Amino acid sequence: MIHIYLDDLRPCPQGFALAKNAEECIMMLDTCEVDILSLDHDLGWGTQQTGMDVVLWMIQKRIFPRSIYIHTSSPSACTNMYQMLYSVKPETVKLYPGRIPDDVLWQIATGTHKNG
Repeated sequence: MIHIYLDDLRPCPQGFALAKNAEECIMMLDTCEVDILSLDHDLGWGTQQTGMDVVLWMIQKRIFPRSIYIHTSSPSACTNMYQMLYSVKPETVKLYPGRIPDDVLWQIATGTHKNG
């Protein structure tokens, strides 16, 4: 069970696997069991793919981690990604329109986080 942090600029929190682009993130989601996924939207200057591409892939494949945070600094992208996921996610998937809380980051970093 892994945690994935999709972002091209921000430092990856301790205990997370970093995906710097949508392709890396999708590969991890497709091959690993994922507890927490934290999504950025904009992934570099002139980059064609965004965090929304990951959202669309998850919806199409019906592959969802246990918890999803949308940490993008773009309010409209956050709203769009949240609405797309909220309407189709399984009831058991937790969805948050914001960054991972510090207490959860601390639990993951110290190995005291309970999956799910």
